[in-house]
Parts: sequence; C-alpha cells; structure tokens
Amino acid sequence: MSQKETLPRHIAIIMDGNGRWAKKRGLPRTAGHRAGIKALRRTIKNCKNNGIKYLTVYAFSTENWARPKDEINTLFSLFKFFLRREVNKLIKQKIKIQFIGRLHEFSDDIKILIEEVGTKMNFEPEMTFTVALNYGARQEIVDAVNEMIRRDVSEIDQMSFNDFLYTAGMPDVDLLVRTSGELRISNFLLWQCAYAEFYFTEAFWPDFDEKELNAAIAAYQRRERRFGGLK
Repeated sequence: MSQKETLPRHIAIIMDGNGRWAKKRGLPRTAGHRAGIKALRRTIKNCKNNGIKYLTVYAFSTENWARPKDEINTLFSLFKFFLRREVNKLIKQKIKIQFIGRLHEFSDDIKILIEEVGTKMNFEPEMTFTVALNYGARQEIVDAVNEMIRRDVSEIDQMSFNDFLYTAGMPDVDLLVRTSGELRISNFLLWQCAYAEFYFTEAFWPDFDEKELNAAIAAYQRRERRFGGLK
C-alpha cells in the first residue's frame, strides 16, 4: 500500500458471511467457519505487512449463543485449534494477541487457554491483535459503569471513561470493515467507533483477501476525517 502516513492505526472487522459462503457451495456451515479461519490468518498477515498497529475482530457476540449448539461447539473447537497452532507464530512476528468480552462466562478449558496465552505476551508488540469473544458493546458500557460504581467513582469524563472499557489502553477504531454486504455494526465497539470510517464489502468473510483489505484501506485514505468539526 502507498500513503503510509495516512494508514488507519486501528482496523476493526466484523467477520460476516461464513454460513452463506458455505451454503452457496452446498457445504455445511461448519465448512464456512473453517474457511473463515484461513481468512483470519491471511488478514492478520496482511495487516502486519501493511503496517497496521491494531486489528480487532468480532469473533463471537453475546447474541451468538442463540445459534445451534453444534455450530457453537464447532466455533469454539476451531478457536482452540487456532490458538494452539498460531500463538507461537504470532509471537515470532511480534504480534500480541489479547481478548475482550465477558470472558469469565466461558467454560474452564477456554478460560485456562486464554490465560495461558496471556502469560506469553510479555514483549513489545509491533501489532496488537484483539479477539472479541462473548462481546456486546452495550454490555461493555454497562460493565464499565458498574465497575465505576464498585470503585466509588463520583465524576468521569470521556478520556477517563475509556479506562473502564474492555479496550482500555487501545486507540479508537479508525476503520471498521464488515463483510458479506450487511450494512450494520451489530453492537460492536459502539463507543470506540464514534468517529470511525465504515467500509462495507459484498465479499463473504472466507473470500476476504489482500485485495479486499487493500481496497478497504484505499477507501479510508481517500476520505477526509473531520471528527465532527468543520474543515
């Protein structure tokens, strides 16, 4: 990519369309999720190569528990497989992986795996890769307010409120990408996307590749960001 000085610092992606990708090919939905893992691996690599500093993906929402149990089990089997296979590769590339969401609600095996991964992240990263699991933006804001109440915080401003969010210490989202042609953000990073640029592509997530990522970044670079002001 050109125009390195105007690259988005933080890209967030709603990885949508695995099921429809599979249906289009006469395959079970689980095949779409497996193909989605390959797309995720490509996207992490391509973001790193492009100099993106933060990548956050919407992997599993608080609403996704309503999906069929077999599909949920497959999703988390793939998640555990991805972590065990990829974490050391990410570390070698100086990519830090972290997780946000209501992680305490997961089963012990997933919580232990997440904790084990966390113990390996004691290095200065070149990119931070964040996975949103059991995540909902409204719940995040409610959890932040409840934490403020527990700490007896009597006054707050926008900057200090950030410290109570799951994403504390991370910059706001510059570019939000959603695949599969859907035109909504589905309760994802509502606070952090206040001034984000949105990019929607018809491509299903398993088809998201370097060309798609470059198109999203190029669209971002053509826009003039005003942050609510006049220029």
